[in-house]
Amino acid sequence: MSTRGHVARRLSQLYAGLALYGASSALLVEAGLGLEPWNVLHQGLAERTGLTIGVVSIIVGAAVLLLWIPLRQRPGLGTVSNVFVVGLAMDGTLALLPAAHSLAVRVPLLVAGIVLNGVATGLYIAARFGPGPRDGLMTGLHRRTGRSIRLMRTAVEIAVVATGFALGGTVGVGTVLYAVSIGPLAQFFLRLFAVPPAPDGSTVVSTGQPRGAILRP
Repeated sequence: MSTRGHVARRLSQLYAGLALYGASSALLVEAGLGLEPWNVLHQGLAERTGLTIGVVSIIVGAAVLLLWIPLRQRPGLGTVSNVFVVGLAMDGTLALLPAAHSLAVRVPLLVAGIVLNGVATGLYIAARFGPGPRDGLMTGLHRRTGRSIRLMRTAVEIAVVATGFALGGTVGVGTVLYAVSIGPLAQFFLRLFAVPPAPDGSTVVSTGQPRGAILRP
C-alpha cells in the first residue's frame, strides 16, 4: 500500500469509527436501560438545558479539550474531529430511530449499542490520529499526578456518572454491562482493525494513543 493509500485508510477508519461511536451511543440512549458514563452526564445536562444530547456532547468535549492546556496535552486530528463528529452522529441517529417502548426491542438495542461501541472504539483508536478529549484528560491527569491511568479513569468516571445521575441522566443495567464488556470488546476490535506501519516506516500525521486510555472518544 502506498503512503497516500495508507493515510486514506487511516482517515476512513477514523471517521467511520467516530460516526459509528455516535450512532452506537444513540442506540443506548433509545434503549433507555443505562448509558455509558460520559453520556449519563450529557443526558443529564441535556435534560436541564433543553439542548440535544449531541450538542451537549460537543460542548462538553470542547470544554474538556480546554483542560488539556494546563495539562500540556497535544491534540491530534482525531481529537478535534471527535468533539464534533460523535455528537452530530448521535443526534442524526436519534432523529432517525423510531421510539422503542417494549423490552423486546430495548434489550437488543442495548446489546447492539454496546457491541457497535466496541467496534467503533477499535476503529478510531487503531487509526492513530490522537486520543479523544476525555481520554486525553485522563492521561494528562496521570502524567501530572503520577497516579495510574486506571485510578484517574475510575475517579473521573465515577464523578461524571454521579453528576449526570443527579441531573437526570439514565443509569441502569446498561451502564454496568457497558462497564464490564467495553474493555474486552475494544481490545479485540483494536487488534482486528490495527493499521500496519506506513510503507516508508514513517508515522505519517500519527499521534500515539496510550493503550491504557482506551474506551472513550
